[in-house]
Amino acid sequence: MPTLKDRVAGAVAAEADSLVELSREIHRHPELAFEEVRAHGLLTDLLESAGFAVTRSAYGLDTAFRAEIDAGAGPTVAIICEYDALPEIGHACGHNLIAAAGAGAAIVAARSLAERHSGRIVVLGTPAEEGGGGKVYMLERGAFEGVDAAMMVHPAGRDLTEMNTIAIERTRVEYRGLAAHAAAAPQLGRNALDAAVLGYLNVAALRQHLARHERVHGVITRGGTRPNIVPEWTEAEWYMRSPTMDGLQSLVARVQSCLEAGAAAAGCNMSREPIGRVYYDMVTSEALLDLYVRSAAEIGRTVDVPEDGTTVVGSTDMGNVSHAVPSIHPLIKAAPAEVSLHTRSFADYAGGPDGDRAVLDGAATLALTAIRVLENGPLLLTSGRAEERA
Repeated sequence: MPTLKDRVAGAVAAEADSLVELSREIHRHPELAFEEVRAHGLLTDLLESAGFAVTRSAYGLDTAFRAEIDAGAGPTVAIICEYDALPEIGHACGHNLIAAAGAGAAIVAARSLAERHSGRIVVLGTPAEEGGGGKVYMLERGAFEGVDAAMMVHPAGRDLTEMNTIAIERTRVEYRGLAAHAAAAPQLGRNALDAAVLGYLNVAALRQHLARHERVHGVITRGGTRPNIVPEWTEAEWYMRSPTMDGLQSLVARVQSCLEAGAAAAGCNMSREPIGRVYYDMVTSEALLDLYVRSAAEIGRTVDVPEDGTTVVGSTDMGNVSHAVPSIHPLIKAAPAEVSLHTRSFADYAGGPDGDRAVLDGAATLALTAIRVLENGPLLLTSGRAEERA
């Protein structure tokens, strides 16, 4: 009798051409957050042809979807697809690989579900991970209700158990001053550019006192119109990141004080508004991760625990999901270790042979993991660092 690994490997091989073409087609036509119309259509058509009941434009989002196969009582496993790209550099985060691997894993796992298990496989197409917070909206609108385990795999330069996923809040800051002729009557003006620059300098001074894994970065997006007019309106954007939500709240308050001090010193008013949604830190389900690592080993990949020098740092809305549902977000090697995410070089690898291998190995590993959840559902109900989610 063929082993589970052999059955899964054979099923992935049968789907290989279509999965690779899906990945490359999404890669050839990168679409930005909430604009992923083509990718949405390709994925939903594929899953529908594989027998999934598909809801397009789900949860009030035009490019979100839900696809499921229900085989009675048992665990519900959600496999996550991302498919948005970055401005100018396309799929430099490899979301085309996430989409194709996720769809392939669901198709293969659903076959096993029909043959041997009971439960439900759900594919959630989650738009706008790159800043738009698609998963946050979907979480709030009930997409993850009843889900026992949520999983996805993200490409990187190494096979790692997890990314160092830190919480992030983004904010847009406006400064309002008073215009005046910069040569004839500068004393009548209140310089909003000075307010923005002073706020920036205050944050620069704050950086030396941040905790090791905290990050703050900002840009001035509007600095004035002409040098002979005292700027009356300027604008900046700031990203603040911390390993935990408690740490993020403290950091945001400290940064806001720095920015407000710049406004006060320049005699200007400051206002701020959020950009998108807050992304939480990632809470990894250890039991679910163990199943993934075991499955990857059977496929021929060794998944390492991140250490200094191998850690990939970033933020994702999968963190929000992980606070509600046992979840994993492992990394799969799709490029050389020295090629970092969000670069043109990584985008090239995501559309090449290394990316193709990541799609097929990722599909097989996720499928094996999902099937093992169907077999061991009660394990997942008490898995993960529950005390951190409480």
